[in-house]
Amino acid sequence: MQKTIISVKNLTKKYGDFEAVKGISFDVMEGEIFGLLGPNGAGKSTTLEIIETLRKKTSGEIFVDGMNLDKRPNDIKKIIGVQLQAAGYYPGLTLIELVQMFAGLYNKKIDSLELLDSVNLRDKAKNKFKQLSGGQKQRFSIATTLINQPKIIFLDEPTTGLDPQARRNLWDLILDIRSKGTTVIITTHYMDEAEFLCDRIAIVDAGKIITLDTPDNMIDNLVATGFERPKQVKNANLEDVFIHLTGKDLRAE
Repeated sequence: MQKTIISVKNLTKKYGDFEAVKGISFDVMEGEIFGLLGPNGAGKSTTLEIIETLRKKTSGEIFVDGMNLDKRPNDIKKIIGVQLQAAGYYPGLTLIELVQMFAGLYNKKIDSLELLDSVNLRDKAKNKFKQLSGGQKQRFSIATTLINQPKIIFLDEPTTGLDPQARRNLWDLILDIRSKGTTVIITTHYMDEAEFLCDRIAIVDAGKIITLDTPDNMIDNLVATGFERPKQVKNANLEDVFIHLTGKDLRAE
């Protein structure tokens, strides 16, 4: 039986008279990839920032790996990894220097090259962050979430702005991280990404969860209503053509 690693009960967040999160509840199981999806302003980022201990909630209860967020926020910080956006790194430092800096913040001893190897960036170890391509910056960003060997990592739109090849490479990396036992919480605006990666998805709109299920069940339930796409779906799409022609192996770029 899967263990519940995150439990959110009746969470609310108000900014004055505006209620951004309206009493949502959900559980995340250990070792799954859980997607929190919704349009801009739906409340998903606020929800994640509260779980990450970055924002105060108005009411409700949150437990992370059995720890009450109100009572043990510092202990929760030690077992989670949160992806920074690219702007969060010193552009003039090399990847080795950045890894060592973050390891120092966590008071962790880490094999920097081994970590970079895990995201296929060993050959870029002495490059400055600003010299990396978009896909390489995102891979490095995910690597930094792993420095403290977390039980849970949070990825906020990790493939935004990447070309199809770099996106697929990131998908492989995320699946590999999950295969090693880490629970992954992800937000994305790409529905194909969520369908491919996520074991379960919660769709949030106007501060409420409107559905929570596996991608397959969500699609089956829609089809059961009589829904049909207006165009015949082919067995491949243009992105598949691009990947097939260019190859999907990680490249030095």
